[in-house]
Formats: sequence, C-alpha cells, structure tokens
Amino acid sequence: MLTGSIVALVTPFTEHGNVDYTALKQLVDWHVEQGSDGIVAMGTTGESATMSHDEHVNVVSAVCELADGRISVIAGNGSNATNEAVHLTERMAHLPLAGFLNVNPYYNKPSQRGIIEHYRACCAASDLPQLLYNVPGRTAADVLPEQVAELAEIDNIVGIKEATGDVARVAAIRQLCGNDFLLLSGDDPTSCEFLLQGGHGVISVTANVVPGLMKQMVSAALRGERAQAEQLDGQMSALHEAMFVQANPIPVKWALARMGKMEPNYRLPMTVPELPQQQHIEQTLQQAGLLSAESE
Repeated sequence: MLTGSIVALVTPFTEHGNVDYTALKQLVDWHVEQGSDGIVAMGTTGESATMSHDEHVNVVSAVCELADGRISVIAGNGSNATNEAVHLTERMAHLPLAGFLNVNPYYNKPSQRGIIEHYRACCAASDLPQLLYNVPGRTAADVLPEQVAELAEIDNIVGIKEATGDVARVAAIRQLCGNDFLLLSGDDPTSCEFLLQGGHGVISVTANVVPGLMKQMVSAALRGERAQAEQLDGQMSALHEAMFVQANPIPVKWALARMGKMEPNYRLPMTVPELPQQQHIEQTLQQAGLLSAESE
C-alpha cells in the first residue's frame, strides 16, 4: 500500500552509535497497533544520509521482517550519486516492499535531462513501484509539475511525495499526470488541506509521535469530511511546528526519547537540540498529553 497514513520512521541508535534494533522493533509494533498504513524506512527522517549501504539495507530488511506483512514498508533508495541509488535499489529489490521512495538527487544540481536519466536508471534496477520525492529544502532543486509529468512516463514511477507545502501542486500534477498518479504530502502543516484537495495520503514526520491521531485525520480527509479532518489536524498543529524547530529528525527523535520510545542518539553531524528547542518540544508534548508522569 502506497496510500493513507505513512510514517517517515526514525532510526534509533544505541549510545555507541549502532542501530538499536530492540527500539526499532518496539516502534514498528507501535505503528502497527496504532493503525498506520505504512512505514518509510531509511528516508530523510531515518538519517539515511549518515548510514553505510550495509546499514541501510540491514535496517530496511529488519523493518520488513518486523512488519511481517502487518504493515506496508517503503524503502528509501535515493542518493546524489546515481550508481549508489541503483546499487541500493538492486540490493533491496528482493525484499517484501510496497515500493521505493526516491529523493531527487541532491547537491549536484543536475540538469532536467540528468534527473530523468537518474530516475530511469533507478527504475531499471527493480520492477517495484517508485515514488518521486520532491523536497527542495533538502535538495536545492524543485521538480515542477511539468517535470513530474515527464518522469511519470517511466513505467514504474507511480506517484510523488510532494514536500514543498504548495497545495496547488495537487491540482497541477493531477491535471498533467491523471487521477491514478499517487499524490502524497510530505509537509505536515499543509497535509490536511493537501488531502482535502485530492491527495492520496501522507508520509509524515509528526506521525512518529501521534500515529493514531494522524491516521484518524488522514482517514477523515480521504472521506472528504473537512470539518472532522480540520478538527483533528488542529490537535496536531503545535506538534507539526515543534517537529521542525530544528532540522528533521533532530526534534522528532528528541520527542520520542522524552516519550520513552528510544534514546536521544544521533549520527553526526546531527546532534541533540539546543536547550531552548528541547524545552519547546517538551512543553508541546506536555500540552498534547504525550508525556507520562515519569518522563516529566
């Protein structure tokens, strides 16, 4: 499944910097229990940019095993080097995945032709569906609707995670790509309206801390129940803001640590939030009723 409420899962680490597979299991089980429709493993929120290829593949493999068919798993397979993205895709193609999430090549600033050829090479490495991932704030390149339409001509590109926050993209991409091309919001503060305008789902950072509430909001929006969806989204508005007071996934990992879901460990150059941000995140969690008496 590539629609609905999908969590952009964090990668928990031990104090020695290794992947904490015990905490990872607890997170996967929690998302299953809370009703999330899918998990993205090793995306931006999973700190994929700091992971070796072996670690990357091992985490995705572990999430697939832990999910055990109870929830869809999407694997991040992007890189700024096409040969690396192809290599990752080939290594994960045998796994029981719903598909891949392929971020636009970052840092290099390739031409439009270079972007097309990059995705064509990645798609040739596996028959599994692939989602484009447009996040200009990370990649320094904005894939415009007209470019999405050209990329959609590649057989197994089936949709896009659109993280610009521009809700008008829903209508623009749909007009160019048709109703079957999947539109997923990658911007939590605007995700409710994105869905109400015709989006098919979200790939969410906030869903890491309130997966059940996010699922309820997404379901209401997909049913076209605007008042209910907006009411539920309003309950998350402060969390949406708090999860981005510093670069993702710094705030969300701190939040999960305060909630007792994992330890607050990062891969450099990511570090714990600054004290004012720590306090802001904790206050937001308290107001949302997400901190137990022990954690407070």
